Amino acid sequence: MCGRYSIYEPMDHYLKELAPQQLIINGYDLWPIERYNVAPTTRVEIIRSTAEGLSVDKVKWGWSPFWAKGEGKRPAPINARVETVMTGKFFKQLWPNGRALAPANGWFEWVKDPDDPKKKQPYFIRLKEEGPMFFAALAEVHQGLEQDPQDGFVIITADSDQGMVDIHDRRPVVLSPEHAREWVDPETTPERAAEIAKECCRQTEDFTWFEVSKDVGNVRNQGPYLVEASAND
Repeated sequence: MCGRYSIYEPMDHYLKELAPQQLIINGYDLWPIERYNVAPTTRVEIIRSTAEGLSVDKVKWGWSPFWAKGEGKRPAPINARVETVMTGKFFKQLWPNGRALAPANGWFEWVKDPDDPKKKQPYFIRLKEEGPMFFAALAEVHQGLEQDPQDGFVIITADSDQGMVDIHDRRPVVLSPEHAREWVDPETTPERAAEIAKECCRQTEDFTWFEVSKDVGNVRNQGPYLVEASAND
């Protein structure tokens, strides 16, 4: 998965699909989010469970454990591989109690031009029915008036299977609303959560993808045109 995605509907749009009858413990804007070009290190809405109900929090995309902060100048990871996230040392602090969802409308991937590897064409990948997506995520969030610098989240990724591998060899783990509810349910066991992440990603045939404007390559660019089909620039 490349490091850009899109979330532009009002938060109600995602919550009604995810958990129409579940209590939301905090307020959120009713206006469209309109984040057509979400980039790493920016704060964006995620959904997670608390003892009182679901919480919507704006959290930085990217996370490192406290002990890794001084290891060189590499940016904090934005993704975590489903094959190792539950057993490796790096994300041990987040698994399994940091389970969260990153709602989205789609994500971007870049494909190299076969005639000129320096040129890349961006694609937008969304569900065929254009419904809301729920990326399986892990997050660290501290409740309070100020954002804790340690707070952040990562999106879990898996191997792209046949068909989508032409676009990229990794993709986010996209869950159906039913599996997404189960993923963030605190009653779900770690064993079942692992099964969901590894086996319940929506199938390739549920998605469509198409070329979009190369303007998405600039993090400052926003707007609906970034997720509309476009001929090569």
